[in-house]
Parts: sequence; structure tokens; C-alpha cells
Amino acid sequence: FIKVKMSRRPSSRYSEMPMRVTDQRTSLVNATPQNKDNVFGKLNIPKPQSTTSERRTSFFGKGIGLGGQRNSMFGAYGGPEKMKDPRPLHDKAFVQQCIKQLCEFLVERGFPGSVTVKSLQSPSTKEFLKIFEFIYTLLEPSFQMPTAKVEEEIPKMLKDLGYPFALSKSSMYSIGAPHTWPQALGALIWLIDAVKLFGGLREQSLLFSDFSDEPCDIEDGAEYNKLLMEYCSDTYNKFMQGADTFDDEDADYVNKLRKLYNVDEALLQSLQEKHAMLMEHVERLERESQTDRLAGKRTEKLRLQADLQKLQNYRCTLEAHKTGLENKAAVLAEELEAADMQLEGLKQERTRLQHILENQKFTPADIERINRERNELQQTVHSLNQSLEEAEQLVWNEEVNLSKAKEKAEMMVAEYNKLGRKLKLIPQSAENACGHDFEIRADYSATTITQYKTQIQNPLKNMMVDVEDEYSRLTNVKLSLEETVEQVKSNIFDKQNDIKHLKEQVRRVDQQLEHDMQEMAQEEEKWAAEVDSVEAHKKRLEKNVMQGFEESEEELKAAQQQYHVVVQETNEENRMVSKNLTDVLNSAANHLCAVEKHCNEQLKRFGKLKEVIREDEADMKQLTDLVDDFIKKVNNI
Repeated sequence: FIKVKMSRRPSSRYSEMPMRVTDQRTSLVNATPQNKDNVFGKLNIPKPQSTTSERRTSFFGKGIGLGGQRNSMFGAYGGPEKMKDPRPLHDKAFVQQCIKQLCEFLVERGFPGSVTVKSLQSPSTKEFLKIFEFIYTLLEPSFQMPTAKVEEEIPKMLKDLGYPFALSKSSMYSIGAPHTWPQALGALIWLIDAVKLFGGLREQSLLFSDFSDEPCDIEDGAEYNKLLMEYCSDTYNKFMQGADTFDDEDADYVNKLRKLYNVDEALLQSLQEKHAMLMEHVERLERESQTDRLAGKRTEKLRLQADLQKLQNYRCTLEAHKTGLENKAAVLAEELEAADMQLEGLKQERTRLQHILENQKFTPADIERINRERNELQQTVHSLNQSLEEAEQLVWNEEVNLSKAKEKAEMMVAEYNKLGRKLKLIPQSAENACGHDFEIRADYSATTITQYKTQIQNPLKNMMVDVEDEYSRLTNVKLSLEETVEQVKSNIFDKQNDIKHLKEQVRRVDQQLEHDMQEMAQEEEKWAAEVDSVEAHKKRLEKNVMQGFEESEEELKAAQQQYHVVVQETNEENRMVSKNLTDVLNSAANHLCAVEKHCNEQLKRFGKLKEVIREDEADMKQLTDLVDDFIKKVNNI
């Protein structure tokens, strides 16, 4: 087990940044599987790459000269030093890229709320707290957001996680402002990177967690930790002094690990030679077994058809499961609504009982009896809740065990069918089947199992009697091959991980290229649409100008014609007016003469009327004097 472990190298890096040195070696810090309970204790921090010969920055520090030392992210006295964030957080393009990355991460990880790129342009403090809590729970599932002094707790938590830049407390009050949101967004992006790093470490530790059936405590012992810390300290000191390769330290570390694990070099060499011989023998056997390619293709076709049927069945199962979950969700929503109504009724009942309690008087015996009944009811409710939880846990355990047993049975059936195809026992027309159907299908009823026993066991027993002599001869070869299977599997698994990592990088590059091509296509479409719109607008303007010009010419012609008509009508009207004016003047002169004559007559009549009025005034004065005398006489009487 120790020899196989020493031959395995980590196949994936913990960071997506390119390496500083373009060699094919990897760090020897993780030469053995890491403990998944202590993820940050044995973290191998990769070195950023420099594609040129001159020195670049150390992590987020300032530039380094050709002969100078690197800047450490910690101060001279061990405390964290305030660093200026080199990321262009005030660049709109960079901020939009970060917002898009955050949105994709939240959607990918199943963020419970609705999140879009538009809503992340200027989020509220409440939305920021929800996003921060969701991302932090990916690191610590039992995390709960504090209810008081959140603006102080969030910067403190980021600092405890190792966030190298300061996040002020005042920026938490107005998180969506244009001058504070980029800093908070940078912190969230750093936290996302931490989550991805933690996920990668957890996957790797789970990947090698069951490498051996027997426990091995050497890794977590004092000797291993001492060697690891010495190696990290030496390499980090040389890295801070400007070194990029650590060949001496790696060789020393490997020698110490070999001494610690008691590695036998001669045995390793002999195993490698034996492995090469066995691989040649396997290749020769494979070449010999591939003579009948048509039968192999038919077998592969049947296998692919069986896999397609399994996938279709699995899809149907998933759709049924989805329907069941939707029904359960609807039922739970109805139950929640009913529970809310019941809670409202209980609140009203509590208010009524509180009012009754405040308005009535109880004796000490009544209060003691009520308290005793309340305690009994609470104990009853507690016991019932415990029973319910135990029952639910028991049901859950039984379901888990059932699903595990079913998965194990399916794996065993698949392995059996695979082995049968490899031995040319499946399908029924195979070379070694002899007309018998040895295939086991996904049906677990009792009658089917009994039928399989009678259908498969008897022919297999007869065949086992025939091949027993050959089996005894190949047993020794099989035992020797099984000893090297684990090492071969581990090497194949490492190569597969390397291929997956490369495929992931290729996929990301393809995605970026596709995104850039889409943006360029959108810009081209946009410019083409603008050119088309401008051309259409130009044509409309030309059409309107020509139409307006033609209308203006027609209006000018009509105005000229109307002008001639108006001139003629004006001349005719002037002649008629002159004639009418002459008649009017003659009539006015005659009228003036008549008026003058009438005025003279009226003046004569007016003179006569004045004389009559004077006489009337004299008579009126006499009458007034008589009335005054009469009034005086009456007053005297």
C-alpha cells in the first residue's frame, strides 16, 4: 500500500493560475492523500506564473526587480499589512465581468432567490447579506448570519478567512452605492474563489479517502507533519528570496518520505519491470482477442442499446420523481397555508386567553394546577416530537440502505454482464455461450431470480468443469496481475484526472472564445442595423424632400393662377366700389340737405317748447307755494 501511494502524484492544481515554471513536475507536498477534516492545514498554495524572464508581483504585492526579494503579504512583525487592491475595481468592464461571474456562480449553486445581472448592478444591503450568507454556508454549512452589528461582523469574518484587503465598516451601510459596491463585489469574488478551492480540496480528499482498506495514521502523525512543515518553510523562504525551482528541497523531501515509509527501491524497480512485461502480455492478448471484430461490434451495439434503454428508464424515473416532488411541494404549500391560518387562530386564542387571564383572579391552587398541566403537556409534546424525529430518521436510514443495496445490486449485475461479454458468454449468440442466455436483466422479482438460477447456474457449472484445468493454470497469472491492478488503476486514474483538467481548460477557452464571437457578432449586427436604419432614414428624407418640392411647385402654380383671378376680381371690385361710392356720396349730400332742413324745423319747435316750459315752471312754482302754505297751516293746527 505504501509503495503504491508513493507512486501517485496529484493530478490537479488548486488554482487556475498558470505556473511560474513551465515544467511538468508537480508539488510534492501532496504526495500522499490529505486529511479531509483539515483542509486548510496542508494547503499547497500554487505560485503565479511569469511568462517572461523578469520578476512580477508576489501574490498582490508590488513589482520586484531582477535581483530583489519578493514582498511578503504579511508585515515584518507577523501582523497583516494593509495592501492596496491591484484589481481594476473601478473599471466598468471588469465590474461587469465580476457581476456576470457572480451571477453564474449563484445560479449554478442553486441560490434560493431570483438573481440577474441587472439586479446585481446596484443591490440593496438585504440582498448583499443574503448572497454573502449563501456563499459562506458553502464553506461552513452551520453558519448563521448574525442579527446585530452586521457591518462589523462581515469585515471581521473576511479578515479571519484571510482576505488581504480592508473592507471598511461604513461601506456596509450603503452597499449598493457606486463607490462602495465594487469593493464589496471584489470581496464576494474572492470568497467564490475560496469556495472553489475548498471544493477542489474536498473532492481530492474524498477521491483518495478509501484508497486502502486498512487505516494509515502516518500522515497525521508528528513525523509526517514535521517533514511537511520543514519542506514548506524551506521552499517558502527560497520563494520569497526569488527562487522558482526547488529541486534540492524536493529530492530531500522525497528521500525523507522514503525513509519514513520504508520504501524498497529494488522492489519498486522489479515491480516496474514486471508491470512492463505484464502490459506487453496484456496488449498481445488484446490483439489476439480482437480477431473477430464483427462480433465485438455487435456486442458493443447490444451494450449501447442496453445503456440507452437504461438512460430512458432513468429519465422516466426522474420525470416521475420530479412530478412527485412538485405534488409534494403543492401539498406542503397547502399545509403551510393551513398552518399559517391555524397560527393566526392560535394567536387570537392566546390574546383572548391573555385578556381573560388579566381580568380574572386565580387561587394559588389553580395556578399550581395549571402549571402542572402545562408541564405535562410540554413533556408530552417533547416526547412525541422525539418519537416523530426517531421515526423519520429510521425511515430515512431504511430508504438510504435500500437505495444503497439497489445501487450495489445494479453495479454487481453490470459487472456480471460486463464480465460475461468479456468472456464471450453474452449475448446468446456469443462464441462461448453455446446457445445459453447468461445475461441478467434489471428485474428483481422472486420468480425471475429463480429462473436465472436454473437458467444460468447449471450451464455455468458444466462449463466450469470443462475449464477447471485451464483455470488452475491461469490462477497464478491472475494473482500476479491482481497485485499490480491497484497501481495500474491509480496511474490510469491520475491520467484521467489530467485529461479532465485539460478538457476543463479547453472548455473554458472555448466558452470565452464563443462569448467573444457572440459579442463581435452582436456588435456587427448592431452596426449593420444602425447602417440600415441610417440608409432608410436617408431614403425617407430624400423622398420627403422630393415630395415637398413637387407639392411646393404645385402650390406655386395654384397660387399664381389664384393671383391672376384675385387681380381680376380686385379690379372689378374697385370699379364697382367707385360706382357705389359715387352713388353713396350723392345720397349722403341729399341726406345732409334734408337733415339740415329738418334740424332748422326742430330748432323752431324747440324754441316754442322753451316758452311753454317757462309757463309751466311759473305754474308749478305757484302750486308749490300753495302746498307749502297748506303744510304750514296744517302744522300750526
